[in-house]
Amino acid sequence: MIYVDTAVSKAVPKGTFIKDNMTAFGRRCKRVIDCIAAAVAMVIFAPLFAICYIAIRREDGGPAIYAQERIGWHGKPFKIYKFRSMRLDAEKMGPQLSHGGGENDPRLTKVGAFIRAHHLDELPQLWNVFVGDMAFVGPRPERKFYIDQIMEHDKRYSYLYQVRPGVTSYATLYNGYTDTMEKMLRRLELDLYYLSHRSFLFDLKILFNTFCSIIFGKVF
Repeated sequence: MIYVDTAVSKAVPKGTFIKDNMTAFGRRCKRVIDCIAAAVAMVIFAPLFAICYIAIRREDGGPAIYAQERIGWHGKPFKIYKFRSMRLDAEKMGPQLSHGGGENDPRLTKVGAFIRAHHLDELPQLWNVFVGDMAFVGPRPERKFYIDQIMEHDKRYSYLYQVRPGVTSYATLYNGYTDTMEKMLRRLELDLYYLSHRSFLFDLKILFNTFCSIIFGKVF
């Protein structure tokens, strides 16, 4: 067993169900705002979408958009979309976690390393937000392959199914890339803390800190 102790461990005790702190009305408002904001963002960033698409295609001729199954709201699978940042054979040996700090992963292409470092690979997730698979802020969605392993250590992962997964999250800011099981369990505790304190103000704070981290080049 792997035991973790984070700054929020006492706020998310084991053996107690952790409920979403946001009201039903708040959740509906959040969804409407996310949908409108995603639509506007896709229009504004359309030229950037085109540049990334062309650059990826020109490098190795492979597909520019990468789709992968993740588990989301109510435990249902969905396809998450990203600009492909890795070589076509990156997972020929099966699912692998990002390593080397994420943007230093040796499986990255040259264009992929750039778009990963500047978080441009996440742009297609605006579509996921628009159609309702995701929200702008929420726990990052994970693959079932790793969820099964996480739940062997901590069954509380299922509590995250109460909310839509997010493009960015509280855990992403303070836990970074999860390249070990210990980091996955630390991320879970941070996600549970977010769940129990979720509010519009908290979401705005996470979005602001994410924006600042990207502008100042913080690795996360």
